[in-house]
Amino acid sequence: MNHEDDKQTLDSDSVTALVHNFYTDVRADPVLAPVFDEAIGAHWPEHLERMVQFWSAVALGEHGFKGDVFGKHMALDGVTPEHFTLWLGLWKKHTEALFHPEIARALQYMAHNIARNLFRGFFGHFPQGNLAADPAAASAG
Repeated sequence: MNHEDDKQTLDSDSVTALVHNFYTDVRADPVLAPVFDEAIGAHWPEHLERMVQFWSAVALGEHGFKGDVFGKHMALDGVTPEHFTLWLGLWKKHTEALFHPEIARALQYMAHNIARNLFRGFFGHFPQGNLAADPAAASAG
């Protein structure tokens, strides 16, 4: 059986599946979960809905997401470079599991650009190297 045949096209349903599967792993991660749980608390259903809207806007060009992504993230406490590396690693895992390589790479590129800008907001500089590939590079500089 060719597993490439199981890969999804990029549409509303696949974005929803990606977001829900991804955040299931985020919530189970011992490093990421505390930061997310502190920020989101009991509002996970609403957060997931907003993240589907956000990624639908970013990946599909859909309208409907309104929000201050940068400001919301800058209000978080306890964020470290490792959080970015872990988040991007999980995103890579889930995009590669669901999508053909070219779609997965495009989604990873989008996430990496978002992460770089948020990283700069938290730490005052862009990360050195690839955040998802080298945890040590994320904290350098």
